[in-house]
Amino acid sequence: MAIPAGFRDELVARCDIVDVVSDYVTLTPKGGSYWGLCPFHGEKTPSFHVLPDRQLYHCFGCGKGGGVISFIMDVENLPFPDAVRLLAKRAGMEVPEENLDEGSRRKRGRLLELNKEAARFFHSQLHSPQGAEGLAYLQKRGLTRGVMTRFGLGFAPDSWDSLLLAMTQKGFSKGDLLAVGLVVSNKKGGFYDRFRNRVMFPIIDLRGDVIGFGGRVLGDGTPKYLNSPDSPVFNKSRNLFALNLAKNTKQGHLILTEGYMDTISLHQAGFDCAVASLGTSLTGDHAKLLSRFAKEVILCYDGDTAGIRAADRAIPMLERTGLKVRVLRVTGAKDPDEYIKTYGREAFARMLDQSQNYVDYNLRQLQEQYNLEEPMQRTEFARAGAELLSQLDSPVEREVYAGQLAQTSGVGKQAILQEIKRCRGQRLWQAKRKQARRTLTPVNQVQPKNRQLRYENPRSARAEEGVLRLLMLDSSLEKGVAGLTPEQFSSPVLGKIYGALLAHLAQGRTLQLGALEGELEGAEIALLADLLGRPASLENGAAALADCRAVIEDEARKRDSDENDDAVLMAARDNYRKKKTI
Repeated sequence: MAIPAGFRDELVARCDIVDVVSDYVTLTPKGGSYWGLCPFHGEKTPSFHVLPDRQLYHCFGCGKGGGVISFIMDVENLPFPDAVRLLAKRAGMEVPEENLDEGSRRKRGRLLELNKEAARFFHSQLHSPQGAEGLAYLQKRGLTRGVMTRFGLGFAPDSWDSLLLAMTQKGFSKGDLLAVGLVVSNKKGGFYDRFRNRVMFPIIDLRGDVIGFGGRVLGDGTPKYLNSPDSPVFNKSRNLFALNLAKNTKQGHLILTEGYMDTISLHQAGFDCAVASLGTSLTGDHAKLLSRFAKEVILCYDGDTAGIRAADRAIPMLERTGLKVRVLRVTGAKDPDEYIKTYGREAFARMLDQSQNYVDYNLRQLQEQYNLEEPMQRTEFARAGAELLSQLDSPVEREVYAGQLAQTSGVGKQAILQEIKRCRGQRLWQAKRKQARRTLTPVNQVQPKNRQLRYENPRSARAEEGVLRLLMLDSSLEKGVAGLTPEQFSSPVLGKIYGALLAHLAQGRTLQLGALEGELEGAEIALLADLLGRPASLENGAAALADCRAVIEDEARKRDSDENDDAVLMAARDNYRKKKTI
């Protein structure tokens, strides 16, 4: 994508990274930089580092890093052009659209417009004679017309081509419809509507765009629920149903349900914090998304075996993002929707207040696996419970739950605490041993965190990293690399970054990390952020640069010599073979 270099440099200069990151992460100043909990992986101790003087962020835990544009790309799950537009809007700048990849921009806009028109078509059908059955179904489920309108609910007629004909008449191509999954192609090259005889639920992203659909079949058809496939505008693993509404809740938490109807019923009852995953199990991306909008999530899954298993999978995933997790056991009904209809809103609110935190829930689930009438089973339960409690960071929590476990299992509290201490010690020993194996290997100490960027020549790579870091920190050292070429670098990725720096210097442009985004890949930007985040002294910068250059050139000569020796050896072998055949 061609964005003018000057515009990119000005955008990065106007968007202070501390201000931008602070919109998403609570930062604490410390020693001239800022620290916070990483938004890209779960952690309880801050390892996310923002350096205002170098305008970069870097996480020592997961390895993510970059400048202000990379941060927006990662945290918002946006491609580079959209991240630039978002930052430009924030800074009050107008992106020179004529210089953008006009084809890609127009295609995405056209597909989003198609989804919006399809949603309007489905909604109009719901209130037409063809949608009478769908409307009756929703009314039977207790939904008001206002809620149906708020969620944009609709109906797909029991026809093979009603949507296809309606959208092509509006000028959309069959290729567009196929791209977003609204139609399916058959073996003969024909097309037919994907959604037929279904109540339709539009899926709307945080920016208010319709990105996909879910459809609930009427009658005995299968599958019961059908969702849009992933497309250029939709990824079911990175979006949640109704989060566009729930993100504005004032209730202090989010309720995660299993389906569309549970979520809509909760909203209608006044619980505007409900969301649902989109026909797939909860993913790490879902958990990160939830953590951006709340500090606590209440799991409100069905009480059947499938619901319990889903909760068991979701709890550790949510906890790793730093979220406080509670679990609501719906009793007396099969799901939240049925419970509210049977017992009312106030009863559900009381049950919500009594929901268990994840520790209580896990202990209860564990308890159900043992027969506590038998002494040996009680002992095994106490050991398993102690292992579970050993994972708690807070000594106070361990103390409290050890008492509960002792009371339930009939094993003394002190014995439980000793077992917890043993389990924690074993886990700590295993972690230290693993870390020691990594750090005691000299080669591993200089390798990038991303294993796809391995260094074949660690000695040269360390010097190459030094050249990049020194140039980025003090571009006046440019004369010290005169004549040094990217081809002399042993690492292709470091050579590529060096070439980009030389191009910036030749154009008189800044070497700020943010100005390189869009020219380098995400992993390359993260590597450069890691290098720049390390302590560095420029007191003897010229001398340090000369030393690094000497190592690079020495290693390059060795490689050239080895290649020449190999060429001579191969030529000699060829000559020997020819003589033997004469």
